[in-house]
Amino acid sequence: MPVPATKKEMRILLANPRGFCAGVDRAIKIVDLALEAYGPPVYVRREIVHNSHVVRDLREKGAVFVEELEDVPPGSVAVLSAHGVSPTVFEEAKARSLRLIDATCPLVTKVHLEVHRFVKAGYHIALIGHKGHDEVVGTIGEAPGDITLVENEAQAGTVTFPRHDKLMVLTQTTLGVDDTKIVIDALRKRFPYLELPPTDDVCYATQNRQDAVKEMTSRGMQLLLVVGSKNSSNAARLVEVGEARGVRGFLIDSADEIRPEWCEGVECAAVTAGASTPEDVVQGW
Repeated sequence: MPVPATKKEMRILLANPRGFCAGVDRAIKIVDLALEAYGPPVYVRREIVHNSHVVRDLREKGAVFVEELEDVPPGSVAVLSAHGVSPTVFEEAKARSLRLIDATCPLVTKVHLEVHRFVKAGYHIALIGHKGHDEVVGTIGEAPGDITLVENEAQAGTVTFPRHDKLMVLTQTTLGVDDTKIVIDALRKRFPYLELPPTDDVCYATQNRQDAVKEMTSRGMQLLLVVGSKNSSNAARLVEVGEARGVRGFLIDSADEIRPEWCEGVECAAVTAGASTPEDVVQGW
C-alpha cells in the first residue's frame, strides 16, 4: 500500500526588527508609571499608541481613554499620546487645572520645534503626511497658517502654497524614506527651491521595519502577515511595501484573523509587526 504524501511544512520568516519602537515603549511605560504613582483613574487623550491590545491592557489597569480633554474631570491626571498635540491642547489642560503628563515621542517633539524655527525664519512648510492622523493634526496645530499638507505624489503635482519666499518640507515621522522621496521629488519638479531640514525626521524604526520586509522578499516570501491594528499608519505601510514587490500581504490584529485560504499553496510566509504592536501578540501566530 503506497504511503500517503505528507504535506510540506510552511517555512516561516520572522522579521527583525519588528514591533515596539522606543517612542511607543516609552509612552506605554509613562501610563503605567502614572497609574502606579497616582492610582486609577488616569485619563489618556486619544489612544496612547495605535494598537487595540495596548489600549485594552491599559484600560484593564485603570486607564480611561477620552477623545478630548473636555471629557476629563477638572484636576485629574491626564496623559497625552505619543503622537503629539497642538498648543491649544496644553492651553485647555491648564484651563481645566489638569495634572498633565506629556508622552509625545521625542522625534515628534523635534518636528514641532522645527516648525517654529522655520516659520520664524520666514519659511512656509510643506508637510508630507496623512490627513487626520493624530500626529499630523498636532503638527499643523503648531502653525496652522504656515503649513500646507501634501498627502501623496498626485497632490504634489497640483498643490498650491500661499505667497512665500522660502519653502521647507517636513514629514510625518511614521512614513518611510521611500514614501517621502516620491512626494519630495514631485514637489521639487514644480518648486526647485524646496529645502529639506538639516536632519532626517523619518523615524528610524519605521524605515528599519520596512527594510526588513524588503530583505525578506528576496528569500522566497510568498505571503506577508503584518500584525497591527487597522489605524496604525506604519503597520499598514508594511503591507504596501510587500505588495509593491509582488507579495500578497494582510494586516491582522491577531492570529485569530488569519484565514486558511491565505496559506494555500504557500511554502514560505513572513511575519512582522508595526511599531505599536506588543511582541506577545506577534508570538500568537
